[in-house]
Amino acid sequence: MKRLLLLSNSTNFGEKYLEYPQDVIKSFLGKEVKEVLFIPYAGVGFSYDEYAAKVAAPFEKMGCQLVGIHTKDNAKKAVEQAEVIAVGGGNTFALLNLLYQNDLVDAIRHRVEEGMPYMGWSAGSNVAGPSIKTTNDMPIIEPPTFEALNLVSFQINPHYTEATLPNHGGETRKDRINEFVAINPDMKVVGVPEGNLLQVIDDQVTLIGNDEVKVFEQGKEIKVCTHQDDLSFLMS
Repeated sequence: MKRLLLLSNSTNFGEKYLEYPQDVIKSFLGKEVKEVLFIPYAGVGFSYDEYAAKVAAPFEKMGCQLVGIHTKDNAKKAVEQAEVIAVGGGNTFALLNLLYQNDLVDAIRHRVEEGMPYMGWSAGSNVAGPSIKTTNDMPIIEPPTFEALNLVSFQINPHYTEATLPNHGGETRKDRINEFVAINPDMKVVGVPEGNLLQVIDDQVTLIGNDEVKVFEQGKEIKVCTHQDDLSFLMS
């Protein structure tokens, strides 16, 4: 059974780190999970140790020990033996580059297909899709390919917003996603606002959160969905 938890963001304004999804994460992990393997590769500008320590605190409250993959001698073996994988946010290009560099893309995909739970936020959600082409990040490094983990058959745009800056003439987020589906007509993109997440159980997709998500497809009206809707069509 495939089990994924894909968060738009880690922290809502004015809240503690991973505070808003804590109950959902705890339920997702269940009582059996005691150790979470954390992949901090998206972190740039601070050490992986610092990142892991920050993420460890909320997981300790859930009764789980967090172990950074960067502390392991063999990253691939760590994935093969992990109970659960959590992939943190940051720069999606840096993250994907290191997943390939450490030969983890196929290993993670295989474990998830076996039933290992996967959770990620921001960049960690981006890499769960077929590619990282709908990330918001700057390409600070060039990975071998933009093809990602392909754990779900749709693209994700985390931190989705329709807000615009005053006197700013650049493209909106909606404009940029419409450009993507125009060139990739076989792909769906779901824009997930902050404070919301997608839970995937096999082919069943559920929105958890109080906001609407927007689904983009080439040649179709933007579809608006809420937590009351079945989003499983995203996997078709």
